[in-house]
Amino acid sequence: MPTNKNALTRYKFLDELLSDRHHYFDIHDLTDRVNEKLVTAGLQEVTQRCIEKDIHYLEYDPFFAEVEHFRAGGRRCIRYADPSFTIFKKELSSEESNLILEVLNTIGQFDGLAHFEWLERFKIGLGLKARPKVISFSHNPYLQNSNLLGVLFDNTSNQVVVKLEYHTFLDAEKKAIVFHPYLLKQYNDRWYIIGAADCDKKILNFALDRIDNVTPLPEIKFVPCEDDLAERFEDIVGVTLYEDRKLEHIIFWVSDFSKDYIITKPIHESQKHLKSDISDDIHRRYPNLKGGAFFSIDCIPNYELIRELCSFGKELIVLEPYSIQNEIYNRITLMIEEYSSVRI
Repeated sequence: MPTNKNALTRYKFLDELLSDRHHYFDIHDLTDRVNEKLVTAGLQEVTQRCIEKDIHYLEYDPFFAEVEHFRAGGRRCIRYADPSFTIFKKELSSEESNLILEVLNTIGQFDGLAHFEWLERFKIGLGLKARPKVISFSHNPYLQNSNLLGVLFDNTSNQVVVKLEYHTFLDAEKKAIVFHPYLLKQYNDRWYIIGAADCDKKILNFALDRIDNVTPLPEIKFVPCEDDLAERFEDIVGVTLYEDRKLEHIIFWVSDFSKDYIITKPIHESQKHLKSDISDDIHRRYPNLKGGAFFSIDCIPNYELIRELCSFGKELIVLEPYSIQNEIYNRITLMIEEYSSVRI
């Protein structure tokens, strides 16, 4: 059996691909995927014949991999007969077991959700003893379709294209979209799946409570996101990301009554408490504001940000930029009109 570094590297890549139960690979796919990984690692590409020989080697001493051939979509595909098999299996150390148990207990907040039942099986399989939970997360008991969270987690983590069937609150008629899932994000007790539409690769988000069904489409090639989505969401509050809006430097005043709340629970991670000469200068420009404190954030304006700023009522006033101040002013004006219409 070849023992050169490149061969062992190919075995590692093949081991990952042959244990994948979310995608179907024929020998051409396996050759392409291995070569992609080799090029990324700075190594030379190999031929299909080389990959065929590598798979043959894996079936004999010392690996003894049981490889099965099956038909899917008119192709003759290849995979391990046992998806849990790996040529690199080893015993976990005590430290590794404890670390995994801590992670599983944290994820345990999702106990009872479909597709997360494997957590208990995984614990039992590893021989891990149960321990009391020491971390608790808020839970929305009225959240609909929470059973889809496990399904979406599974397909997102394994980079599988899905068909989403969904509806909106304003239109109960079901619609469908072929979707490349990239990120699951929780905001305000709701879960959202964020990804790209297959038709135009536009970044979209869908709330789980408006998704009716999820169908995996492993036959469609998954297209990874070119950007770091998690980093892009650092510039906003919530989940609504407008491609055509820019980052804004927002300055606002908070009353003495609410300033400590804002300090200990920032509206955005970029929030700064403006002090000394900057604060004095702002006070001179807005002499009607008594006491309180001034803050700034740098983020892209969206619906969630405006709603958050409005939620403090008269205890928070946006000073700059004028566009955001005016948007909030118009919203308050409409509220006054609505309330005036129902006052007796």
